[in-house]
Amino acid sequence: MCSATLLAAACAIATATGCSSGKADDPKGTPTPSASAKQTPSKPADPNETAKNEAIATYTSYWQEMERSYAKGSSKGTSLKDYAAGSALASANTGMANMLKAGQATVGHVVVRTPTATQADIHRKIPNVKLSSCLDVSQWKVINRDTRNPVVLPSDRLTRYVVVSVVEKWPAGWRVIRDEPQEKSC
Repeated sequence: MCSATLLAAACAIATATGCSSGKADDPKGTPTPSASAKQTPSKPADPNETAKNEAIATYTSYWQEMERSYAKGSSKGTSLKDYAAGSALASANTGMANMLKAGQATVGHVVVRTPTATQADIHRKIPNVKLSSCLDVSQWKVINRDTRNPVVLPSDRLTRYVVVSVVEKWPAGWRVIRDEPQEKSC
């Protein structure tokens, strides 16, 4: 292969990777930085905003696992423990056990509307974020496990209500530790 072909191939590779072979009037062929190298470094993420976003993501995943767990009547075989701990997990397990004992299950979906971080305290020994959301359970139906028929529920029950939650950052990740319905429509 002739050296002109090798030079052309090397220039093609250099062009494809964003490198420069230098200025035409630079006798030494000193490389110039590519356009991407001239960009200013991005501002580091705000730790409070990062914590808030991670807590909201955990809370949303928590409710996805709650759907699965309540449908089964147990959190065994789900990832609920990856998203919940403390009183939130205890309350969920008690609720599932009560429904199982009553011969009930759930079908459908829960929608977490407008999850908002109202407070973040990331400088504590165990960082935490307080959330407020509108929990929509209008499409999450309670059924009889045997007949699969809907269970009659009070007509005046709230199907969209405000929930205040606390999410903590544990060594294994964020966990919902409190999830408290406020008995207020949203």
